[in-house]
Amino acid sequence: MNRVLVADGERPREGGPDRKEVEVAVGVLIRGDGAFLLTSRPPGKVYEGYWEFPGGKVEPGETVEQALRRELQEEIGVTIGAVQPWRVERVDYPHALVRLNFCKVFDWTGELHMHEGQQFAWQQLPVAVQPVLPGTVPVLQWFAQERAFTGATHG
Repeated sequence: MNRVLVADGERPREGGPDRKEVEVAVGVLIRGDGAFLLTSRPPGKVYEGYWEFPGGKVEPGETVEQALRRELQEEIGVTIGAVQPWRVERVDYPHALVRLNFCKVFDWTGELHMHEGQQFAWQQLPVAVQPVLPGTVPVLQWFAQERAFTGATHG
């Protein structure tokens, strides 16, 4: 599926139409009660303060799973167990064209520690934190479909 979610379409694209796609590993941590972890974008980063699922860029030579393990250790201080590849979503942001590899994670060790000054929140549908990063919205919709949730997926 080559669908691309365009974020902030009225803003110019850095790098022009032929820019390279950035591969990103994204962790959807889900607790036993069904709550999922969202973190805020750290100060000084693009979309500062927006809420998203934690993760980061896949470095050359890394698999998505390796990148996810490294990023979650670096960003939020947890060591994850089994990784379940879930869905892929391409998002065209003004600052980057990204390919988000969403992976469900039900098992991790360590206490959450926000190493980049970000905030975290365990959420259920509908999420209470705002604003939500555009690339995060589809995941909330997938959760709603999976869980047959009938309320609004965003406020």
